[in-house]
Amino acid sequence: MKIVKIAKRFLISGVSIALLAGDPVGAQSVPSGSPLDPMGSASAASSQQQSTTMYGATGQTVYQPAPSQILEPRSINDSPTLLTVDQLTNARQQTIASTGELWKKPPKPGEFEDYVARVLGRRLPRFGQDLLLPSSRDFAAPSTASIPPDYVVNPGDVITIALTGSVEGSVEREVDTNGNIFLKGPGTIHVAGVRYADLHDRVSAAVGRQYKGYSVGVSISKLRGIRVYVTGFANNPGAFTVSSLSTLTNAVLQAGGPSSGGSFRSVKLYRNGAEVADFDLYALLRGGSRLRDAVLQNEDVLFIPPAGEQVAVFGSVQEEAIYEAKPGETVDQMLAAAGGPNTLGDSSRVILYRTSDPARIGPQQISRSQAADVAVHGGDLLQILSQGSLVQPIDRQSVVVRIEGEVNRPGYYYVAPNTPLETVMGMAGGLTPRAFAYGAKFTRQSVKLQQQESYKEAISQLELTLAAAPLTATTSQSESERATALSGARAVLERLKMTQPDGRVVLRIASNAVSLPGDVLLENNDAIYIPPRSTTVGVFGAVYRPASFNLGSERPLRVKDYVDRAGGTLRSADTGGIFVVRANGDVISKRRGALNTRVLPGDVVFVPVKTQSGVFWAKLKDITTTLFQAGLSAATIGAVVK
Repeated sequence: MKIVKIAKRFLISGVSIALLAGDPVGAQSVPSGSPLDPMGSASAASSQQQSTTMYGATGQTVYQPAPSQILEPRSINDSPTLLTVDQLTNARQQTIASTGELWKKPPKPGEFEDYVARVLGRRLPRFGQDLLLPSSRDFAAPSTASIPPDYVVNPGDVITIALTGSVEGSVEREVDTNGNIFLKGPGTIHVAGVRYADLHDRVSAAVGRQYKGYSVGVSISKLRGIRVYVTGFANNPGAFTVSSLSTLTNAVLQAGGPSSGGSFRSVKLYRNGAEVADFDLYALLRGGSRLRDAVLQNEDVLFIPPAGEQVAVFGSVQEEAIYEAKPGETVDQMLAAAGGPNTLGDSSRVILYRTSDPARIGPQQISRSQAADVAVHGGDLLQILSQGSLVQPIDRQSVVVRIEGEVNRPGYYYVAPNTPLETVMGMAGGLTPRAFAYGAKFTRQSVKLQQQESYKEAISQLELTLAAAPLTATTSQSESERATALSGARAVLERLKMTQPDGRVVLRIASNAVSLPGDVLLENNDAIYIPPRSTTVGVFGAVYRPASFNLGSERPLRVKDYVDRAGGTLRSADTGGIFVVRANGDVISKRRGALNTRVLPGDVVFVPVKTQSGVFWAKLKDITTTLFQAGLSAATIGAVVK
């Protein structure tokens, strides 16, 4: 009762106890005898960390505990050195600045990974390494993480105690090495080993022996650092200082994960010489489960055993990789670890390549129903075949064709395989009166792919020719002339690379035809565009006045007449290379009598520029025919080399 009266007297007089962990400027002196009296810690055991005194603007003495100290061991065998948090942070930053990295790089591929790379012709990663070992990621448990109810208080934790009611204020106390905190009045309170959920009741019961009419708030404001050892086949074995909330996985990841010879399927946790946990990292990485991911305690030892049997899974699976198998695991379980077949994968079977059985060399086919009963062996290769990527026969492919332009009902039409063009044109309502059938543009996807391959081969020949040009250059040219010629040739080559075939198919059709060839069998993704009838002829290139000329109703003139109407050829013109591109896609060169040919509606006459003689330019002329066959218009080629 006397204590309550004293407390009330303080409250009535308006003297409040400062919230010592709050604003230091407005802090008041704490009455002597309060359980939050900072001077009360002076009589604590000698092992209790001493406090630091600082002064606010008003001159009042404000309590602030000294920075917590944590253990930062250098290695397993070295004795640990006490560093403050600031010193530890600076040391790590200096290490990163001086070496460029804090830990070793990810482990080099193992022998089995090299073997798989030789067999497949490409490298498969070991599952887990790309998820666990990026150097820019920090795997340490954050200091601001929520503290779970089952967390056990241990020396080094900083506990914040706040009182309201008859006694007001707050204070921080660090748990000493004996597991105690000290409050003047209640005295020593043993909190080590107490669950966080029970910490409030433990402190409240101790304070309640001295005071009445109050409320207590208890929380842990700072967590201790604990020392753990990561041993065995770790990428960075050693001793580590981690947060007391860290789990087995946090420590393993901070050690860089397993090495190339370390196991992802078993990480053993030893405490006081006894095994207390065995965690499978696949459960977290593939199953998202942390049920057996134990919270660490001081002096715990983590041991990563050697890797188990390794199996390569490739083909049409969700994730191609090298997976580690536990004893007795089956083909089906390994496929499940790889995510199973992807959308295009053949889910009915798996191809097994077994390297451990010399009597059976080569692939073995296993049905998915059998896969659950076939145990995998180290060195097995499992392949899921693709069924969606197989090209089916034309006779089995349904057809969607697009028709647009001068037809009565433009649109997409779905027809059965081997449907002739005549049928689809009938579905589209036939041609309009203004349709120019001779200029119809018919493109096909399969032809486009073939053209692209031919075009790539032609470009490769040009690249080889250009690379060999300095070796075959004539001595009559100066060094600057050769350099200028090569520079121009490279520019032409780069522009040619930017041009792609369009998949056009030149139809056999008369210039005065009023319908398209009806016997052409359609393929899927065919496209037909029928333009309106053209009334012009274009003349472009090295002429004085490039233009398009109206045909009129008179008898068509010859090509050379239209070249004359364009002002004739320039002095720089290559008159021997003049060619005509017809509206249907045909190309007529001068050798085939292009100049004396009567023009047709939609013709384009092109007069190229004379180029310097040289190996590259001669080769370019030889390959031009291939480029035309690849579906590029002559006008396009002429524009490129202009």
